[in-house]
Amino acid sequence: MHWTNAAAMLIMITSGWGIYDDDVVIRGLHIPHALRLGDWAAPSLNWHFAGMWLLVLNGLAYLGYGLVTGRLRERLLPIRFSDLVATVRDTLHLRISHEDLTTYNAVQKVLYVVVILAAASQVVTGLAIWKPVQFSGLVSLLGGFQGARLIHFLGMSVIVGFLLVHILLSLLVPQTLWAMLAGGPRVGPSGHGEPAPLP
Repeated sequence: MHWTNAAAMLIMITSGWGIYDDDVVIRGLHIPHALRLGDWAAPSLNWHFAGMWLLVLNGLAYLGYGLVTGRLRERLLPIRFSDLVATVRDTLHLRISHEDLTTYNAVQKVLYVVVILAAASQVVTGLAIWKPVQFSGLVSLLGGFQGARLIHFLGMSVIVGFLLVHILLSLLVPQTLWAMLAGGPRVGPSGHGEPAPLP
């Protein structure tokens, strides 16, 4: 589900940039053609819908699996403020310890919660933009059509920021990258992860 999500997000972001560039939300901010999926708005929109179904179906499977197995609660809660401050301090001093890949530190927990909420907001604002007449009440709640577009754009920015931080952290702790490529860490008898063997 992780790599399907990654592919779907890349499709959604780059095709969204193609749609955005046809009628910019923020005056003067244009996306370079090389970063867009689709030559202009119509092909970008087709890619966006294809990516949307992939992302929604995979997202529902991920959330369903996480809720039924308790994995989301186990991995993402609790989030303690003191742990968050300590993790940020250690990260800024480049002291990132991550021996047990089956547990998330406080920053990871916050980032995952934020990106899940951002993805949910993308679905809601995307529906409002896609069907503004059918969802006129929702559009009104979001501050009108342009308001919905702006919130959608800001949600995309949060997801892009998450992806950049996610990639940077995985490069700083290479065993996490290998674990993602190899299917996760080995789980020992204690139920916790063992160091992922490097190739």
